[in-house]
Amino acid sequence: MKPSEQEAPKLVETSPNISNDSSASEKGEATSQQQSNNGYALTVDEVIEQHIGALGVAQIVHALLVSIAWTFDAQSTLISIFSDAKPASRLLTTGAIVEGSMLCGLSTREWEWVGGKSDTIVSEWNLICQHKFLVALPSTLFFIGSLFGSGVYGYLADSWFGRKKTLLISCLLTFVTALAISFSPNIWVYAFLQVVGKKWRGQVGQYGFFFFTLGFLSLPLIGYLERKSWRNLYRITSLLPLGYAVFLLPFAYESPRWLLVKGRNKEAMVVLKKLARRNGKQLPADLSLVDPIQGRDGQTTSSSENFWRTKWAVKRIGMVMMAGFGTGFVYYGIQLNAENLNFNLYLTVAVNALMEFPAVFIVSFLLGFMNRRPLFSNSSYLAGICCLLCAVLSLHSVTRALPATKWLQLAVEAVGFMASSTAYDVLYVYGVELFPTNVRNFAVSLLRQAFMLGASAAPLLVALGRESAMMSFIVFGVASVLSGVVSLWLRETRNAPLYETLTQQGKAEETQNVTECS
Repeated sequence: MKPSEQEAPKLVETSPNISNDSSASEKGEATSQQQSNNGYALTVDEVIEQHIGALGVAQIVHALLVSIAWTFDAQSTLISIFSDAKPASRLLTTGAIVEGSMLCGLSTREWEWVGGKSDTIVSEWNLICQHKFLVALPSTLFFIGSLFGSGVYGYLADSWFGRKKTLLISCLLTFVTALAISFSPNIWVYAFLQVVGKKWRGQVGQYGFFFFTLGFLSLPLIGYLERKSWRNLYRITSLLPLGYAVFLLPFAYESPRWLLVKGRNKEAMVVLKKLARRNGKQLPADLSLVDPIQGRDGQTTSSSENFWRTKWAVKRIGMVMMAGFGTGFVYYGIQLNAENLNFNLYLTVAVNALMEFPAVFIVSFLLGFMNRRPLFSNSSYLAGICCLLCAVLSLHSVTRALPATKWLQLAVEAVGFMASSTAYDVLYVYGVELFPTNVRNFAVSLLRQAFMLGASAAPLLVALGRESAMMSFIVFGVASVLSGVVSLWLRETRNAPLYETLTQQGKAEETQNVTECS
């Protein structure tokens, strides 16, 4: 899952941002400096701004420390590109390469896998012909697990263990499940462990994008070194989160906001004092922290209940989720579909990983002066056009006529993936801006679910693409274009105010519509 899926936390938090403490932290932030009998009280943000420093060495180092876990998220999400790939096969008599459905008419004594049976799960368990769609089952279940995992993970982080302990549990369970996967006796156990493992993985950090990309980039190297054994590939990647949990995570701090919400004020103050000391500063002796819980009586109305009673919000989230489904389908689908290109799989994945960098910089730059709706739709259109071009370039008649077709297809696919990544990031920002504060987290969580639902459908099409690469690229292209078309019914949010409630935003937009019509 991409780091951009989470709303960027303030750097002063500098602890695993697994779920938002919006209701509590906003109350604390809204409470200005308060007088007490022994001195004065500040919110966590006020302490940071006035006494620690908004951007210090301590915050940067800590944010980098907790964001390393994004590396393992990328590896666990995309490892199936290599472990579930279909290797080449050849005839025993002539050594000629046999492709696609031609294997189905041959006896197992007439052909063999070029690299041996242990290369991937496809070669080890013969997931071809009538069993070809079984190879899509693990990845599909993996993404479905994401739908439930974020909720369970966030609940544990908010209610029971806090950010640091939940991240520790996540890393340890990632290690256990990845190691267990490497001993899977069949496709069914393999698929089951995929969904269990993803259920416990979540989001962490401020600089997650860079570590996610590093994890993405590491996969081709690890995959190439262990190209003879998909089981060893899982074993190597399982050791990384274990090492992180044992040697690095103990140096991370718990979230001071979470500690404060849980009434552990002294522990929250200890964390803030450590941050201050590492920045070469010291907190006043008479300083205390504002209780973020106070003053919330009578404000327990369910945001989701109000949300579903508001027609404009329901219609809008429907459009956003349709766009999100298509965007997630294409973004993850292009990555998983890399094996269906007429090019080296390892180089293709490395190029895709590198294209994440220009995508995020393009988004950061263009969001400053471009409208959200055309930026998202045009990115989706570009991704769709590139997918359709890849479909054309996958035709045998084209590959025979153009000697450089493979390189051209790789370049087009890379641009398409960059455009899809751009659309993914823009839609997340767009979704945040389309809804008011009291339902924003709820709406964004629905968008995330739409992303993962789309992702869960992608492996099925990738499996089909092994028989017809052209068809898989056509479907991805059409889906991307349709995602852009759906966004045309959404409001533009650039330079628009962020409203606090559904009622406030509904009245303001209604007034704006009347003004525009007149």
